[in-house]
Amino acid sequence: MKPVDYRSSGVDILEGEKAIALMKAQVRKTFTKDVLSDLGHFGGLYRADFSHMKEPVLVASTDGVGTKLKVAAMTGRYGTVGRDLVNHCVNDILVQGASPLFFMDYIACGRLDAVTAADIVSGLAAACSENGCVLLGGETAEMPGFYGEGDYDVAGTIIGLVEKEMIVDGSGIEPGMIIIGLPSNGLHTNGYSLARKIIFETAGMSPSDTHPVLGTGTVGDALLAVHRSYLRTLEPLLREKLLKGIAHITGGGIPGNLPRILPEGCGALLRPLWNVPAIFELIRESGQVDISEMRRAFNMGAGMLLVVDEDDKDIAMELLRISGEKPFIAGEILRGEGIAFDD
Repeated sequence: MKPVDYRSSGVDILEGEKAIALMKAQVRKTFTKDVLSDLGHFGGLYRADFSHMKEPVLVASTDGVGTKLKVAAMTGRYGTVGRDLVNHCVNDILVQGASPLFFMDYIACGRLDAVTAADIVSGLAAACSENGCVLLGGETAEMPGFYGEGDYDVAGTIIGLVEKEMIVDGSGIEPGMIIIGLPSNGLHTNGYSLARKIIFETAGMSPSDTHPVLGTGTVGDALLAVHRSYLRTLEPLLREKLLKGIAHITGGGIPGNLPRILPEGCGALLRPLWNVPAIFELIRESGQVDISEMRRAFNMGAGMLLVVDEDDKDIAMELLRISGEKPFIAGEILRGEGIAFDD
């Protein structure tokens, strides 16, 4: 009988070591003076020096990339999904006014390919650097029999920091306030199960196809457009305390996310006159999807919604434009309950 080893069961320790070697340089580039550990330690050490703050509050969030990873697998392009994950998590704590301190990732697969894992981590590290965030550590798990050949899952946890008096929680939102929208790059990291079904099954397209609706670029390019981070855009508005509420438009679209920040007795009227990325029109046309369903599944071009006093609208819009943003007036807060669209 031939001896059984770990590799014969589907787990290649040497490939895992190769992956770590490929990752190290990119991860270390994100380190700051507050990092007291290196890759390979059982835990990441981060020096918590908040002496410059009166009442520091830690903010934490965990998320994943979802079935956008299926599109990455179809194209063999994994370099963007790491950036998607970090930016998504940065936005999720940004809505409460927090800036990121460090990020930790989890990559799981059926059979590990060192180059693919390194591509994912390279994207994680690049986004962490762009957001001033440390990639403190993570885990790569090879699980044959649980995940299929070529399957990858990517998730992560972010820890951020905000001064207690600077927390944005929506409690000060009142009727008459204005909703400002910030453009998305496309689907970001939500709605991919529906998008894939329509584009690849119903319409029979492939990632390498082009389409007149999209203009330049391929279907794969449009679907893999990176989830934006809004951190640098919103920092000036946060410093000036102009934001009464911030909603990151992810799964559930505007109807599922804007109500999360509205206090009791407040609803919202949206006027969807902003530019909608062409990928949404392709999905809607190809699947004959009702507009209400599109709004529940996708961000429809509005990646972030900001609530400001009407008196602060002009200065908020100007600060956003100075930062290179293209803001638009998306609607207003009304007395009552629920979200309505004025088409």
